[in-house]
Amino acid sequence: MRTRPTILFYAPDGAAVPALVRHWAQEHSYPLLSLAVAEEIESIVLRGHPCVLFLDAERATEQGLGLVRRLKGDAFTAIVPVVALAGEHRADVVREWFSAGTDEVLTAFFSPEEQRARIEAMRARTERDVSVHPSTRLPGTTEIERDVRRRLETSEEFAVCYADLDHFKEYNDRYSYYDGDRVIYLLSRLLHDVVKGMLGARGFVGHIGGDDFIFIVPATEISGVCTEILSVFDTLIPLQYSDQDRRAGYFFGKDRRGQLHRVPLMTLSIGIVTNRNRKFTHPAQVSELATEMKSYAKTLPGSVFVVDRRRGTAAEEGA
Repeated sequence: MRTRPTILFYAPDGAAVPALVRHWAQEHSYPLLSLAVAEEIESIVLRGHPCVLFLDAERATEQGLGLVRRLKGDAFTAIVPVVALAGEHRADVVREWFSAGTDEVLTAFFSPEEQRARIEAMRARTERDVSVHPSTRLPGTTEIERDVRRRLETSEEFAVCYADLDHFKEYNDRYSYYDGDRVIYLLSRLLHDVVKGMLGARGFVGHIGGDDFIFIVPATEISGVCTEILSVFDTLIPLQYSDQDRRAGYFFGKDRRGQLHRVPLMTLSIGIVTNRNRKFTHPAQVSELATEMKSYAKTLPGSVFVVDRRRGTAAEEGA
């Protein structure tokens, strides 16, 4: 479950939070959490919803730089703005923190008023320019296309997997948009945790919009990753229904003509395209075929993944 945006402060030796950070957090009514362990910071960034991460650049040298590089190396955590606080203004230190991915470096060179202004400007840039969906914090279509294009430029065999919920609209109509948003968020975390947990930097997860997601994996990892995703999904999704609907395995909903019909519990359809048997020259070609495979997967019962293996033959099904 998403938590309230929090200000994080990191100093390895547990140093006191600077007045600038305390006052800024108070002005915006944000909770403030100070931690001395980098792994705890990473865990909170992954599981919570921090607003800004401040680091003590004087004390958090290599540990802090490593933390920033790891956070900024993953599109899921890179959205969190990072501010390094240093006393002495040294060009080499400032350059080192910026090179690691820090969004802003504040030193004694700037007056307190300018420091606060720089923090506000950084937050505005983050909210305006970040290319991720605010509800899931996953990369959007621009980053999806960039990742596909990057893989097309290499010789690696990869798979673009288009995941879409079945019977999601009926679920939204029966429950509420809040419950629907929770399901989409749950699916985003499931996809991210499985893909990144199993593949690390070799996997990519993006959010097209609504209940449509793309994840990209090495072609050799299709079965393992998709099987795990569907297994966890089918375990968790019944818990999003009332006891009555969960026990029955369905509920009655109205179709577009107002006729009552049975609506089964949500399932997940994944259509998959690889470059094993086809040569792609543009991400749009991959997108078109992935959409076709997703549509085919949705005609099949239950949670499934289907892989396009065609050289003039039919697609093959997996579950």
